[in-house]
Amino acid sequence: MPETSAGVAPPSPPPLSAPPTPPIPLTELLAREELGLHRIAGPAEADLLWVHTSEMADPYPYLLGGELLLSAGVLLKDPDAYVARLVEAGAAALGFGVTPVFDTVPQALIEACDRHGLPLVEVPPEVPFTAIARAVWRLMAEARHRELRRVTRAQQALATAAARPDPIPAVLHQLAAQLEGRAVLLSADGEELHVAGRRPAPDIGAALTRLTRVVSTVTRPAPTSATDTVREAHLSAYALGGGQGLVLALATDRREAGDHTIAGVAVVLLSLLTAPHQGADAAGRSAALVRMLLGADPQDVAPLLGGAEQWTVVHARRSGDGPVDPLTAGALGAALGSALVDAGRGRDAVRVLVPGGDRITPQPGWTLGASSAAPITALDLADGQATRALGRAVATRTPLAHHHTGAGAGLAALIPPDQAEAHARALLAPLTDPLAETLRCWLSLHGSWDRTATALQVHRNTVRQRIARCAALLDADLDDMDVRTELWFALRQR
Repeated sequence: MPETSAGVAPPSPPPLSAPPTPPIPLTELLAREELGLHRIAGPAEADLLWVHTSEMADPYPYLLGGELLLSAGVLLKDPDAYVARLVEAGAAALGFGVTPVFDTVPQALIEACDRHGLPLVEVPPEVPFTAIARAVWRLMAEARHRELRRVTRAQQALATAAARPDPIPAVLHQLAAQLEGRAVLLSADGEELHVAGRRPAPDIGAALTRLTRVVSTVTRPAPTSATDTVREAHLSAYALGGGQGLVLALATDRREAGDHTIAGVAVVLLSLLTAPHQGADAAGRSAALVRMLLGADPQDVAPLLGGAEQWTVVHARRSGDGPVDPLTAGALGAALGSALVDAGRGRDAVRVLVPGGDRITPQPGWTLGASSAAPITALDLADGQATRALGRAVATRTPLAHHHTGAGAGLAALIPPDQAEAHARALLAPLTDPLAETLRCWLSLHGSWDRTATALQVHRNTVRQRIARCAALLDADLDDMDVRTELWFALRQR
């Protein structure tokens, strides 16, 4: 069945943040000769999302899926039940260290992995688990860098195509080339207006046609996007903004991590190019979006974005689970009064740049964090404020949290800003940025371990370790209210 994203949204800006990190094939890790890893059971193919080490008899509750689980079998009693639970949890592969508990990999474990279809990798005695983890992180960094370069090249190619005399066919041609598939622009009644790329097999073409009807918005409410898979083909359909019921349909042989980002850019450009009427303001915004795609300085395009002197950065997260497509994010931007939306990487926070700062209100189905109003030259600081505000909103389960500087009021106004900043720099010098941010969040949430962990999206034990490290580096008693007060004042000056 097709997967859909509910809600009808106006055109939204392309997701300018990084695409998700692609999974790492197990074969790439096994190819690292310095590790000496060998697959001794299970299938040869597996995709690794991360590495986890556990000696628990049943690590199922602590697995998210996609892990290379490393273990020396300290509590291994029933290999068949152990492997069955790993497969149920979605683990990608099992790495088994042959020392210090076992001299060789137990035959019963080998048979269980073959039986349940879980790749089993033998880890030599001289190879520490941390070396395997470092190798995986390095491979992930390399894969992410490759994907970022691919997405950046695609964005630039699409934006350049949009400036051609025949922009719509040019954008479709570039999209089909970048995704190595078929790209079709269809009218509300299913007529193919423009086509690019190789023609798919008849059954795949028929399935793509059916999928486009799912997102048609002319006669009934419909989702803004839908996906499906037919045999080895990946199908996608996106409703364009503009109220004409136009649909972009894609058929590709693969689906990479950055493909949704690339398609989102194409959706925005095609929505702008197919809009029936554009006044001067709308044309200016369209020009600004294209220039931002081409790498223009935000300050240079600020006049085209409405000429606002102050801007508010809003970070938003959906109240439920599931990714956020660019069009759903665009609907949020429209509700907040802005077309400047960054849909993120699917599950990360959506970012909206709102002119002014007095119109931010709670939005149904979203949790919001809003910065203080800032000039366009200080949006990096406002972005950090919005991040912290969203973390506080999530931790306290409130629909909207604002960042408040408190500038110009209270005791802080009695101290010259340059002296306050100098004192803060000296006091907090021992802390790295992650430690300082954890301390700031912990103090803002009145020392709550659980709420701080929720706000920072880390484990509560990680929060405890970081706060203990802060106390040691600062040589301070963080249970002392005077100490907390001074540190809070200093953190507010950073």
